[in-house]
Amino acid sequence: MTGFLLAGVQFEPVLGDPAANAEASGHWVREAARRGARLVVLPEASSAGYMFADRAEALRYAESVPGGPVYSAWAALAAELDLWIVAGITELAGERLYNSAVLIGPHGHLGTYRKAHLWNAEQEVYDRQQDGFPVFDTPLGRIGIGICYDAWFPETFRSAALRGADLLALPSNWVPVPGQPADAPTMANLMCMTGAHSNQFYVAGISRTGVERGQPFIGSSLIVGPSGWPLAGPAGGDGQELVLAEVDLIGSRAERHGNPFNQPLADRRPELYETGVPDVPR
Repeated sequence: MTGFLLAGVQFEPVLGDPAANAEASGHWVREAARRGARLVVLPEASSAGYMFADRAEALRYAESVPGGPVYSAWAALAAELDLWIVAGITELAGERLYNSAVLIGPHGHLGTYRKAHLWNAEQEVYDRQQDGFPVFDTPLGRIGIGICYDAWFPETFRSAALRGADLLALPSNWVPVPGQPADAPTMANLMCMTGAHSNQFYVAGISRTGVERGQPFIGSSLIVGPSGWPLAGPAGGDGQELVLAEVDLIGSRAERHGNPFNQPLADRRPELYETGVPDVPR
């Protein structure tokens, strides 16, 4: 049996207080472990908050990976509790600053993903990565990572799927979208569901709540199965909570056929997609 319990932590990081965030996220990781979780996904920018005024302020709270204080607290938890953690972190790498997410296992660092698509004023704070979308092998299955606005690009999901991912973990800081009907799913939830369905893998879109420097965040964290339907969530828009779902990343590999004739990755026609497509004007 290869199934396990996957947990997403929807909480409210504090801007500019890494120690408080290490403590708060640690509380939720312990609670997830108490309930039996083997993999825990935290939101984007869980280490130090999100709404930095500028690059200089972000640099004050950035940390090295591995080795920084919040990272080290998460690594200690992963070792103590014998589980895996995906968490958003403000990363300093030499002179470069990244909006990143780390994957940590019981035996230490497994990988770092740096956000590819920078949202809004992030472009004045962070550097843009050139490394693509890595997929990391674990005993639980193959895990890809994206961050928040990356989900607005179907290439994020497809790149991970083509590299063999069984799950795309998506630490996020989702914000209200103009025109959102009160009785409809959030746009972010729909992106996660579509990405899961069209690539036939799991997606864990885990967001934060609260208001930071006037910017509200909408929570709505969820875990989606390979069919595209939520297995847990969406969570509420303003509360701190866990979303929990039984998943089987490795076992899902045998189920990735829509019918006897179709499999989305095998049915692709890449020779048709970009031929003659002009550069998009800005």
